This record gives sequence, structure tokens and C-alpha cells, in this order.
Amino acid sequence: MQGFGIHASMWTMKWDRAGAERAIAGAARYNMEFIEIPLADAASVDAGHTRELLEKHGLRAACSLVLPQAAWASVRPEAAVEHLKVAIDKAALMGAEALTGVTYGGTNERTGVPPTQAEYDNVAHALGAAAKQAKAQGIQFGVEAVNRYESHLINSAEQAVALVERIGMDNVFVHLDTFHMNIEEKGAANGILVAREHLKYMHLSESDRGTPGAGNVPWDSIFAALSAIGFKGALTLESFVSMPPEMAGDISTWRPVARDEDEVMGNGLSFLRNKAAQYQLA
Repeated sequence: MQGFGIHASMWTMKWDRAGAERAIAGAARYNMEFIEIPLADAASVDAGHTRELLEKHGLRAACSLVLPQAAWASVRPEAAVEHLKVAIDKAALMGAEALTGVTYGGTNERTGVPPTQAEYDNVAHALGAAAKQAKAQGIQFGVEAVNRYESHLINSAEQAVALVERIGMDNVFVHLDTFHMNIEEKGAANGILVAREHLKYMHLSESDRGTPGAGNVPWDSIFAALSAIGFKGALTLESFVSMPPEMAGDISTWRPVARDEDEVMGNGLSFLRNKAAQYQLA
């Protein structure tokens, strides 16, 4: 994946036919190069319909997910493999280039104690099997580090790199997110430098998950570090303006993070594009 993209959460978190039509048309309207499609229920997605929409609007795609509790890789690795294989197959049918996100677990997965070696062994087993399936389908496979309040497993760039290197496949990459990095890294730029050659996907998300440029994320440090490593991957705006109430608990988002789409896309997108141009990343 390369270029500027946007998470479909700007318009929908439910990838049915109506949601797909609204989100893909919206991304095309803002001249995005790709869209990130959430696969909360991969089995129900009409892949042919999505593929037609992507081709119609000249958009590429990546897919993302978190695992449901019944398929958390740390405790149910075989269930995780089966869940991921369904998503990988669906992503391939849509013509997507990657499947990424919290591919190892949930966004409310915490045991109350540090992760065990057995948990990491299970995760590595499950993701290794899924990555093989992804490679056979021509799909890149990502591992996103998320903050300590969402998962106890992979919180930092260093941990994501360790998992990717343990899996040891050339289609597996590190996915970082500025929202999570702002909580977890000892300087956001350091996380990017640590991930370096494994880093292929960036979520550009503000400290409150609202409008980029209107919060506390150190954007100049982020873009300078990306420029320093010669980053050639995906830059994806992520803002949860359209977060449905029933999903609020998954990421602890209890109030509107921005006024509306116009605020995020009018101010935030132009801010990010200007930064990327300033640091010669676009």
C-alpha cells in the first residue's frame, strides 16, 4: 500500500451495501487514493459489489479488523486462524491489497496482568498461519500496535516489530497509529525509527481521534521521522466522526470527537496533506 487514504469510519462502520456506497463515493470525492474498509462482519460483506464500486471510482483498498472475543488469538489461536482466513478471502475477493488492524486480538482485551509467553506463542502461531493464507492470496498482512487501555499484548512499535520478526514472512508488516503512539511511545518519532523497515502503514489520528492538527499529536516529529526513514507506505486519515453508539465501548469514545465531516475533511485532511508535502512524503 502506498499513498494517501482514509478509514471508512468517516462515513460508516457497517460495511453493508449502503455503507460501502456512501464511503467509497465519499473517499473518491476527496481524491483519496485508497479507502480502509472495516471488516467487523466479513462473512456478510458483498465483495463483488464493493469491488465494482472501487473500480467505478478508481480507488484501491485495504481492509482492517479486530478479533471478536471468541477468536482472540492469545487464548483461542485456531479460532483466530479461521476468523482471519474468512477476512483474508473476502479482502482478496474485493481486490484489497492488505488486511491489517488488531489482527491478534480485541480492543478490550486485558487480563489484568502482563502477557505471558504462552499468550505470545499462541498469537505468533495464529498470525503465522494467517499470513501464509494471505500470501497465497496476494494480500499483505499487518499488525497494529494499540494502547494499553485496549490491549495488553502489543502496545509499542518495539513489540509489533518483535512479533513481525518472529513470524518472519515478507508479507507481514508493522502498522502504527499516531493516537496510540501519543500514549505509548517515548517520543512518537522513536516508534517510527524502531519500526523502520517493517513500517508500511500509518494511521494519522489526532490525540482525541477527531480533527488532525487540532490536538496534541506532535505532527512535525511524526512527519520528520517518516521522511528520515524514507517511508513509502500508506498514510491513512482515521477519525471516528460516525462512530455508532453501540461501538463506543470498543474504543472508549463517549462523545463526538469533531463537529462533522466538513471539519475533519476540510481542516484535518488539508493539514495532513500540507505536512506530507512539507516533508516530501507526497
